[in-house]
Amino acid sequence: MKVKWLAHSAFLLTASDGTRIVTDPYKPGDRITYGPITEPADFVTVSHDHFDHNDVAGVPGKPKAIRASGSHKASGVSVTGFDCFHDDEGGARRGKNIIFVFEDAGLRVAHLGDLGHVPTEQAKAIGRVDVALIPVGGFFTIDPMAAHRTAELLRTRVVIPMHYKTGKLGLPIVGEEEFTRGHANVKRLGTEVEVSIGSLPATPEIWVLEHAL
Repeated sequence: MKVKWLAHSAFLLTASDGTRIVTDPYKPGDRITYGPITEPADFVTVSHDHFDHNDVAGVPGKPKAIRASGSHKASGVSVTGFDCFHDDEGGARRGKNIIFVFEDAGLRVAHLGDLGHVPTEQAKAIGRVDVALIPVGGFFTIDPMAAHRTAELLRTRVVIPMHYKTGKLGLPIVGEEEFTRGHANVKRLGTEVEVSIGSLPATPEIWVLEHAL
């Protein structure tokens, strides 16, 4: 599977059969000055219904939207959504969130959306995670410390941080350096990586991608 970070929480996942899935498309505006998403997709997943995660209409290609938990098929990709919360108060402040797990050719990639708590209860149901796309910016989501606890809980081999402060994001959250500081297992890569079950690192790594937009 190819994993391309578009910006914010939006990724383009290109499966081994060519299926293209965009996660959590944002709507550019005053506080989000990333460029518009120009990558066409076959499917779009939406973790929750906030403007910086739900702009399905802004994704070219007239993709089919997956907005619910449970089992779904995106052509040859199995997609499973797990209910969780956008805060650490059972959704009382910001509502629900969905963790989506994409399985392609034996590889399991999890997109955690705007996760607001360490998913202790959900981890058993989620099972093995090979690559985790994890929010690390805090305030609206889990903070860097909770993101590390979440990665350890899911026993993921690769963590790709998302939803953090950049020069194109005006939200009151922290940058990825708060998540990566002090860790030797950090790789800084381009906008896209290709990963398979056979190419996973032997020990956990953090892969920091560049936003494409």
